[in-house]
Amino acid sequence: MRNTAKITTAVLAAGALTLGLTACGADKDSASDTSGPLIVAASPVPHAEILTFVKDNLAEKAGLDLEVKEFTDYVTPNTATEDGSVGANFFQTQPYLDDFNKKNGTHIVSVVDVHLEPLGLYSNKVDKADALKNGATIAIPNDTVNEGRSLQLLAANGLLTLKDGVGTAATPQDITKNPKNLKFKELEAAQTPRSLEDVDAAVVNGNYAIEADLKPADDALVLEKAEGNPNNNLLAVKEGQQDDPRVKKLAELLTSPEVKKFIEDKYAGSVLASF
Repeated sequence: MRNTAKITTAVLAAGALTLGLTACGADKDSASDTSGPLIVAASPVPHAEILTFVKDNLAEKAGLDLEVKEFTDYVTPNTATEDGSVGANFFQTQPYLDDFNKKNGTHIVSVVDVHLEPLGLYSNKVDKADALKNGATIAIPNDTVNEGRSLQLLAANGLLTLKDGVGTAATPQDITKNPKNLKFKELEAAQTPRSLEDVDAAVVNGNYAIEADLKPADDALVLEKAEGNPNNNLLAVKEGQQDDPRVKKLAELLTSPEVKKFIEDKYAGSVLASF
């Protein structure tokens, strides 16, 4: 994909990283070698697309040598950043990053917020959320933060009620009222759009919705609001790399007027610039 290195599964990604680290010790130090290219791990859409816009249109003039590596899972970009296989990543939100660090003992930190991908509820069977039948099954992401976001989205739109204060840590066990007796199918986030033929509805992350040719601004039955939303997608690095001049330059470019216009023109409200 336009000079990016695409790895299509988590297993292949992890295997490739392992082989790369074994075969070439220099790659392991790529994050600390500020004279080389800045390698950034990213989800294909919209993260790698945004980075590729920067690479093709802004980076050379700014003196930044940028390399983009695509991953389709939400784990490998962080493990690769932690072990130095890549110098940064761009795919996640702050709540997800905090949860990942806590569970995995990693030391990854945010550099700058770039955009919001609103989480949405989609269906091939009904065209309104309140048309869901009693006992309907809804697919939701199974990772802690996105599952909680999904349930908060449903609660905000009157489909259920959650315990006070659970936030993005919410699970189906925190539901206190479920008037439609909704059932939940917990899946890896990338699988939720593919489940739409098998369930009554699915809550889908914005990047996976776009990859599945869904248009969040048009197709979602309900959609997260941007105002006051803590789930902006961010550029992240291993702690201690924040002052890498390449990282600082990329942060400037990712929050430039040119990138904001690119996001507005390309995604038409399905991705929202957060700067």
